[in-house]
Amino acid sequence: MTKHVQKPKRQKKIQVNILIRMMISLIIAVTINNSLIFLMKISNAWEWEWLRNFFPYFITPLFMGIFIFTFLALTRRIVKDLINLENGLQIISEGNLKYRVDVRRKDELGRVAYNINLMAERLQQQIEKERELENSKMEMITGISHDLRTPLTSIIGYIELLRTNSFQNQDEYIRFVQNTYNKATHLKKLLDDLFEYTRLTSIETRLDLQKIDVFQLLNQLLFEFEPIAQENGINIVKEIGDSPVTNLIDSEKIARAIDNLLMNALKYSVKPGTIRVLMKSDNKHIKIEVENKGRTLTKEQENKLFERFYKVDHSRSSEGIQTGAGLGLSIARNIIELHGGTLTLNHINNIFKFTVTLPYEGTVANRIEPGIASDHDVLK
Repeated sequence: MTKHVQKPKRQKKIQVNILIRMMISLIIAVTINNSLIFLMKISNAWEWEWLRNFFPYFITPLFMGIFIFTFLALTRRIVKDLINLENGLQIISEGNLKYRVDVRRKDELGRVAYNINLMAERLQQQIEKERELENSKMEMITGISHDLRTPLTSIIGYIELLRTNSFQNQDEYIRFVQNTYNKATHLKKLLDDLFEYTRLTSIETRLDLQKIDVFQLLNQLLFEFEPIAQENGINIVKEIGDSPVTNLIDSEKIARAIDNLLMNALKYSVKPGTIRVLMKSDNKHIKIEVENKGRTLTKEQENKLFERFYKVDHSRSSEGIQTGAGLGLSIARNIIELHGGTLTLNHINNIFKFTVTLPYEGTVANRIEPGIASDHDVLK
């Protein structure tokens, strides 16, 4: 049986419980013995000499018997709980980590039961986490193999056509070369995403923090992104203000995160359509929102959007825009979280709103010294 582990609210001493039961047993035994002695003395039986001689030998065992019987009866629940503890430990030790010891006490036995259940729960969570990591590794290997094999197969095919002169004219030759170049570029992008994700999830990842005008950075990114959006029938609506917003960030990584959000919106927007970009700030945070209208996602799909190598059905992707390795949103979230911020999704009526929340420099500065970065911190 699986139960939520609850910590005992009040603490009692089991020694006190046993002592109280011992005193009660003693009082009961003494009372019965004294009552028996009193009844014997007021009755005619006390005049019998043989009874007076035998009675002292009888009363002592009787006292002990009454005391032991009463004490065992009063401590029956404690013994039962100890047996439950033993059985629970036996079941858990045999590998049933879903089992929880049912001992509802508020003394040391209750705390022992609580700790046993807590240990079983943590072991179960650890095993499940290791199983998830193992599954994640297998999914990663499968995802990498699939995503790298597709463009590589195309490249080999085109090179084979060029090697065997299987083209009809110069125009077809140029088309084959261009397609080969596009596939090679796509393959490099996949490898770059994978390499970047690996670096971001490394415990050695450090940020090259500098004071940057976030408004200027975002404005420049939108300026470069707008022609690509227009080619795909997307209009950009900017609501980012016109005032400098200075913060302590790693500009290259933040640019990568925002660019991933913009490209994600471009791929999955309804065409023609609009991508709305908003930036606002207060005394504690800077918020950047990327909003677009797309097609409906199930709750399961929405929950998996930030998982690595997860890609929504290709039928939803824009034609002419190459799909990535499914790492864009995962990379973006990792970058934002390295800055002490959050990246969230709000999906209502086919409107997708990704919100980046970055704390002002105090939060990040307390964790990472500005200007420190190793070679592997620079985005490729």
